Amino acid sequence: MWVGISLVAALAIFGGAAAWLGLKAGIVKDNLQSTTELLPQLKKQLTSNDQAGAAATVEELAGHTAAAKSAGTDPVWKAAGALPWVGPNFSAATTVTVTADDVVQLAAKPLLGSFESLNWKALTPANGAVGLEAISSAAPNVVAAANTVQLSYDRLADIDKSKLMPQIAKPLEQAEQQLDDLRGTLNVASSTVRLLPAMMGSGEPRNYLLLIQNSAEVRATGGIPGALALLRTEQGKIALTTQDSASRMGVFDPALNVDAAQEAIYTNRLGSYMQNVNMTPDFPTAASTARTMWQERHPGDVIDGVITLDPPALAMVLKATGSVDVSSAIPEGVDIGSLPTTLTSQNLVKALLSDVYANIQDPKLQDAYFAEVAKKIFAEVSSGDTSGEKLISALGQGVEENRIKIWSSHANEQNLLASQRIGGAISGPSVAPAAFGVYFNDGTGAKMDYYVKRTVQLVQKCRAGEYGQYTARITLTNTAPADAATSLPRYVTGDAVFGVARGNVATNVIAYGPSQARTEAARVDGKPTPVGSFTHAERPVGVIRVDLAPGQSTTVELDFGKVVQSSEAKLDVTPTVQNPADVILPPEMADTCTTATK
Repeated sequence: MWVGISLVAALAIFGGAAAWLGLKAGIVKDNLQSTTELLPQLKKQLTSNDQAGAAATVEELAGHTAAAKSAGTDPVWKAAGALPWVGPNFSAATTVTVTADDVVQLAAKPLLGSFESLNWKALTPANGAVGLEAISSAAPNVVAAANTVQLSYDRLADIDKSKLMPQIAKPLEQAEQQLDDLRGTLNVASSTVRLLPAMMGSGEPRNYLLLIQNSAEVRATGGIPGALALLRTEQGKIALTTQDSASRMGVFDPALNVDAAQEAIYTNRLGSYMQNVNMTPDFPTAASTARTMWQERHPGDVIDGVITLDPPALAMVLKATGSVDVSSAIPEGVDIGSLPTTLTSQNLVKALLSDVYANIQDPKLQDAYFAEVAKKIFAEVSSGDTSGEKLISALGQGVEENRIKIWSSHANEQNLLASQRIGGAISGPSVAPAAFGVYFNDGTGAKMDYYVKRTVQLVQKCRAGEYGQYTARITLTNTAPADAATSLPRYVTGDAVFGVARGNVATNVIAYGPSQARTEAARVDGKPTPVGSFTHAERPVGVIRVDLAPGQSTTVELDFGKVVQSSEAKLDVTPTVQNPADVILPPEMADTCTTATK
């Protein structure tokens, strides 16, 4: 709302028409200017846990926004809103002042009242448990603040900007974008405070299946879920109990039922092997299937939800907790070579996705190493020795990079999770209208994806009449050494068991377009190529398989036409060992349209 200062400043030009309006415009401008200048101070006070300072700043903000609102809702000012041509600009300014005051009075103040119970120290585990009472007591204010910001955003979004002067419309759009960002943050916070107490076992103990995704063998949601564990929560305490591995669970024959649309794309392997449940990018499908598999293999266990994360996410947590000693994962007498027994945020990814295979040949010991790493990290998290601020920052980064996902078997909780990015759904309220997705599934049957570098770019070609045209451009490079066939362990190369030459990497590239669009054509290195065409949740899906020798690079392009959505396109991509900023390239606008072929 503070960006609205520019909007109100522009209105000051009308002061020559009426001294009163000019006076009020000055009051609005000056007070919103003061509001803008105080915001960095408030942010600094909140992050440094200066409750008294933050309270004083919020009171000062409230005085300025109240004054701006009083001027912006003055009877003469409001009457000016009925004037032809210029009237909508005065009305827009009124809406901005009301919105600014609402956000301070109805969101900032209540949130500040919850600040003491939600500060970083209160969120740090103590005696092995997170303080759930503080979260529960803060929930009403957080939810109310989120609702206020949502209503404020809706109020600005409903303004017909086509009737505004450019000097007014542009700042208004910026203010709307800032509120959009704020509502996203508060909606997540609102869902969190409503979900966390029950999911952390405040009422009764909970059991969650933990899937550690191995990014060295890529799957649509990240990596093959090799190491498995049961995570138990009770009154805020977290403990890893039963451990297992996907390989020990074996084949499920007959395969578990998965909806026909996804089975058509990913085959019945989705329901046949734990290693394949996340070949689909739809995490609710993967999670519910994994839950059923675990319960079949572990009779008596009742799973309340499924949590997944990958080695880069574990590395983020280690950055908060500090190093861990995993020497207990190695049986006495087993030579582990150069495999580190002390893991840090710097060496964890390489250790789990490369070093472990170079130094340990037995898959069972590899799984044990993975499991021990997860166990030690969770023990550090629940020990109370980690800064709450650092921990929340690490987990937030993991969610933002799409590396951490949660599904709940409780319908009321899943409804909230489905509305957030952490739910990992490919359709529904968490998915943008113009949503595109590019996902990867390993076709090598090995651990070669550690060596694959990828970039993904969305290219908007044109709008052909009422429809948009887009191309998903994906480049993959096999960076494995030239002698990978002999220098890398057979377990890593796959030893050609599934028909892929040693050292090569086979990948199934899957691209999703927005609802109701269609897959039209595909090319590999500029040459037309057949594409598998499917539909999932009314979204078009194209599938292309590529095979890369060491050092080889290839570019896949999939075209989507009949895109009815005119909103900004959003791109989701499988998280890998790379930094997402290196994978997802800025969108491109092409100069020309292309003729689509079905």
